[in-house]
Amino acid sequence: MSHALQFYYNGQWVDPASSLTLDVINPATEEVCCTIAIGNEEDVNRAVASARSAFPAWSVTTREERLAILERILVIYKKRSEDMAQAISQEMGSPIARARDSQTWAGMAHLEEMISTLKNYVFDEMRDDMLIMREPVGVAGLITPWNWPMNQIMCKVAPALAAGCTLVLKPSEVAPLSGLVFTEIMDESGLPPGVYNMVNGDGPSVGEAIARHPDVDMVSITGSTRAGAAVAKLAADTVKRVHQELGGKSPNIILPDADFEDAVIRGVKGCFSNSGQSCDAPTRMLVPREKMEQALHIAKSAAEAFKMGSPADETTQLGPVVSAVQYDRIQTLIAKGIEEGATLVTGGLGKPAGLETGYYVKPTVFGNVQPDMTISREEIFGPVLSILAYDNEEHAIQIANDTPYGLAAYVQSGDLNHARAVARRLRAGNVNINGAAWTVAAPFGGYGQSGNGRECSSFGLSDFLEIKAILGYGMTA
Repeated sequence: MSHALQFYYNGQWVDPASSLTLDVINPATEEVCCTIAIGNEEDVNRAVASARSAFPAWSVTTREERLAILERILVIYKKRSEDMAQAISQEMGSPIARARDSQTWAGMAHLEEMISTLKNYVFDEMRDDMLIMREPVGVAGLITPWNWPMNQIMCKVAPALAAGCTLVLKPSEVAPLSGLVFTEIMDESGLPPGVYNMVNGDGPSVGEAIARHPDVDMVSITGSTRAGAAVAKLAADTVKRVHQELGGKSPNIILPDADFEDAVIRGVKGCFSNSGQSCDAPTRMLVPREKMEQALHIAKSAAEAFKMGSPADETTQLGPVVSAVQYDRIQTLIAKGIEEGATLVTGGLGKPAGLETGYYVKPTVFGNVQPDMTISREEIFGPVLSILAYDNEEHAIQIANDTPYGLAAYVQSGDLNHARAVARRLRAGNVNINGAAWTVAAPFGGYGQSGNGRECSSFGLSDFLEIKAILGYGMTA
């Protein structure tokens, strides 16, 4: 990529402060597909200074001016959508059909939703003689992950711009190609210099520098719970706002009155989607104890039906996981499941036959998983499903809520009122009933160690705004 060895700030592509580089590995071939520059604290300082300088003018732009910019970005994004899909497929191994229809599409959908939200968002309102204002937080540092690169970049960049913030983006160094394409889009959009800035790098060199920087007013991070906690600690000294969208271990309760076969098949597909690399994946399937054997039979067939192969193949459903590090972690957890006595229904250790090159993980299903087993407690982030038994509805809810995470949960029932009642009792930021369609209009974020704050639509916009009260504003002279 033409700008892979550069960063972007003050409206220009610039050379980094150091000569440090990192090879980007294509997870399907295990070969280098690109080499990027890796930034340091000096690069972050330059980018933050650019954002700080641009903030006074950008923060007072009108709604109409910001809408015009967002609409231009949308036009260019659509024009570059195939470039984006190819970059995502290459950097993280997403099957190309999915890279187009889910990964790239998600960025477009979030931008369209933010444009719609900004058109009608209430920034100022009168309460008696008091004016309540909502104004931009300031300079926002945005740290994004590799698993849904454009979903998460746009979840942060679009509301930050709509709010009137300036920003410094650090894309994932594991999957940075999409971030480079996105920055080219931003450069073409005509944003004023310094409003959008991008520095590539890893967590210790760039992420930490953003988190502790005194001129960064807010940090928004999507990543592991460990990374989110580290950012919060670094940000504490400057008392900046910290927004975190972190890990998950989402339960999927299949109630006795559900269409059981359909619910199990849908649960397997949901768990294995994106090669299991989604923080809200339904990785813990809870079934009535008397239906465990039936669930294992259905899940085995569903898992083994997935077509694995090259991400370049239009018919591939399941590609590799993103890296050797991730592959090794998944293998360790599969081995732990076997060691702790869970029933290995299908899949297991090693690579699928014929896919020895690439970080491919066998679609794996464990049955008779106990709530205290490692595979039931830890986020695996791969195509690995744990099926647990419950004795009654109260037991199911107790198991579902027995986790430090609280990002998402799922309920399957043939009785909508029954599903609604159970959904209300689940401690999660997003609960899905009977496979309802995902929407960018829904707030996204979690309870507990799944983070703080919400993304998407008006909820995401609000997180980039400060609230100011002006008393006496409406008094008569």
